[in-house]
Amino acid sequence: MTEQYEYVPHRLLRRRVRDIASGVEGVLMAVINENVSDSAVYERWVELAYIRGASGREFTTAASNVEPAPDQPRTTVGRRDLRSA
Repeated sequence: MTEQYEYVPHRLLRRRVRDIASGVEGVLMAVINENVSDSAVYERWVELAYIRGASGREFTTAASNVEPAPDQPRTTVGRRDLRSA
């Protein structure tokens, strides 16, 4: 079996973001491609965003649910700026 997780670059790291699923805002601390499978036979990988809310506690959501907070300028869609690739 391979590693259980790996860090993924994201254009909004360390910026204020909003979780569109819950509406909660906070700072995007990390995006991790994580193996969430409970079986050693079948692997299931998902990209989870770790967001630190105003209380200081972090919560997770799907990385696709993250968008800039309403007061933040919008940038290109996607997790990476294609100009730097």
